[in-house]
Amino acid sequence: MTADILLSQGAGRDGGTGHWAPGEQVLWRYRGNGSDAVHICRPVTVVRDDPELLAVWMAPGTECVKPVLADGSPIHHEPLETRYLRPRTTCVDRWWGAGVLKLARPDEPWSVWLFWEQGWRFKNWYVNLEEPLRRWSGGVDSEDHFLDIHVTPDRGWQWRDEDEFAQAQAAGLMTAATAERVREAGRRAVDVIGAWGRPFRDGWEHWRPNPAWPVPALPVDWDRPAR
Repeated sequence: MTADILLSQGAGRDGGTGHWAPGEQVLWRYRGNGSDAVHICRPVTVVRDDPELLAVWMAPGTECVKPVLADGSPIHHEPLETRYLRPRTTCVDRWWGAGVLKLARPDEPWSVWLFWEQGWRFKNWYVNLEEPLRRWSGGVDSEDHFLDIHVTPDRGWQWRDEDEFAQAQAAGLMTAATAERVREAGRRAVDVIGAWGRPFRDGWEHWRPNPAWPVPALPVDWDRPAR
């Protein structure tokens, strides 16, 4: 079977539990803010999937979908004041450099990403504040909340993208109530970091992918409705 067929059928569920089996390929997607349209899509390989945790691996060289300005230029090249006002489209690119391990607990409004340098020297954790993941047959969907937390190997942390978080509110992409909910989620994540709770204490920085896993392909219908 091709990867597209496996994804569309939700094949490989672990013993009929509704969870994916290790090695299965799924999609990790984000909708545009205030939109139902998918604007970020990353094919990933399932590392673990159970009632406690979903862990997936995005391999180096993975073909992904990302948003760009309508003229094709990178979004971060646009001044912050107009970054969320300019028309956008999507393009296909590859994830270069080392891969990323993503960890998400059910119903939690953030996921934790692990980054390495080349040669598997651990670099940092990254707490991505977002809507709790919504599972569907081909993967998981969410909506990014702009604000993030950078966590260093010595357990230090700092807020990231606070300027984008503020600008998104100014541009009308996030209400004051939603922004406060996101900020509260961030404070709870900081409490977990301070207590060195899961997943930080679980040793994921020593994890390595199965070398037999192929790099997942980006399906043609990467933006299909979640079912």
